[in-house]
Amino acid sequence: MDKKEKTAIITGGSRGIGYGIAKQLGADGFSIAILDINAFADYRSNFDALEKAGVDYLYMQGSITEKGDREAFLEKTLAKYGRVDVLVNNAGVAPKVRQDLLEMTEESFDFVVGTNLKGTMFMSQLVARQMLKQEIRGQKRGIIVNITSSSVTVSSVNRAEYCMSKAGLAILTQVYADRLAKDRVFIYEIRPGVIDTDMTRVVHKKYSDLIEAGVFPVARWGYPEDIGLAVSAFCGDKFLYTTGNYIDVDGGFHIKRL
Repeated sequence: MDKKEKTAIITGGSRGIGYGIAKQLGADGFSIAILDINAFADYRSNFDALEKAGVDYLYMQGSITEKGDREAFLEKTLAKYGRVDVLVNNAGVAPKVRQDLLEMTEESFDFVVGTNLKGTMFMSQLVARQMLKQEIRGQKRGIIVNITSSSVTVSSVNRAEYCMSKAGLAILTQVYADRLAKDRVFIYEIRPGVIDTDMTRVVHKKYSDLIEAGVFPVARWGYPEDIGLAVSAFCGDKFLYTTGNYIDVDGGFHIKRL
């Protein structure tokens, strides 16, 4: 194996946004390492498509919430590829049941925040430590991209734990960017809007009606491929005087309109 190959870790990469990112970074020439709670066999067709496209990949079933899974996954990734150039923190969950803020349970809070924020925090810590051991290539040692949400700044009172977890990831982006800039590890954030995935299918009509009503200036659903293209841009060499920044990939939903 040529140790100069590029390797990208993508959490939650078996389907949806994560898979869209995996396809794009694979097309960009990265070897792909995926950690996901889903069984490999359940998404075999997606991995068959990666193989058909000539993408070299590693898959491990496991959770970012489990320290042992995170460590075993990184060990397997390094054994196969030798280094990590990119970490895309995509894995995340929504509440199992949407409830009003005043009815939210501690169990739901712990589940969502424990996965989205705590799991991402310690996955980032683990991989960042590895990146600091690596030599600089070009002008950087590594890149970390956090997939958050328009819910960073938009209130949803029936899934407040999700909003809080994503807002937490926004400041996580900032503190990691601050800490690692001097070491040439760059941190970015992508805030998806309404993306057509399994997570949004339960409210598909609601969002389709909002799109039809003109709430989104770009009047269509977003797709995982839209997020993949944004991640691709950050993972190249075009933003090397930029860190801690975010981009909204939301059809212009963030624009304040009269």
